[in-house]
Amino acid sequence: MLPIRYINLDRDVQRRECMEAEFSRLALEGERFPSQFHKPLVNGEKGCYASHLGLWRWLLDSPHAALIVLEDDVRLRNDFGAVAEAISAREHNWDMVKLIGRNGLGKSEKLSARKPLCEGYSLVTYRRIPSLTAGYAISREGARKLLDKRKPFGRPIDVDLRHWWECDSLKVLGLDPAAIELDETSLESSIGAKIEEASLRSKWRKFQHKLNYSVKNTWYRK
Repeated sequence: MLPIRYINLDRDVQRRECMEAEFSRLALEGERFPSQFHKPLVNGEKGCYASHLGLWRWLLDSPHAALIVLEDDVRLRNDFGAVAEAISAREHNWDMVKLIGRNGLGKSEKLSARKPLCEGYSLVTYRRIPSLTAGYAISREGARKLLDKRKPFGRPIDVDLRHWWECDSLKVLGLDPAAIELDETSLESSIGAKIEEASLRSKWRKFQHKLNYSVKNTWYRK
């Protein structure tokens, strides 16, 4: 079984208790990793990213081949343990396996391939990687690639991980169906509210970023 770590702010006691209850319910061992929160950074995005960086460093300093990272606003499916074991047993020819994607939110994914993982679950290859970071498995090689290329960082982590070509062709797979689901606390962010982008300049910049991503994602997949 891969080690499991979940990111949690010191002040988010309720979320911590919910996560511990989830691990107890499924007879799993999950260890808390204190989240780093930096004000006045907008949305605490840099603090959130720093927490993920810290876990990638932890993996490289450990003897483990891979690590499962969870954020503290998720619920685990009843067969989460079986999924984690199947990922652990699989040859590590992947850098990251997302445990939730748009399919976990009732939306469709853009996929290019699918392979069976264990009963009821498949590993999928994305044509466009979803931005959710609520849960994923990461290999030692994946952690090394990200730490080599993501210091310093300039985007929120969920956006950054979609730019796989910038990290030595980071190989990101997904899971279908999702092995985790967002709980009700995910509706209220614990790292600060987002600033509304209402100006034409902001909308134009967002459009440019989306177009740039689409072009490069298509180009490097070829």
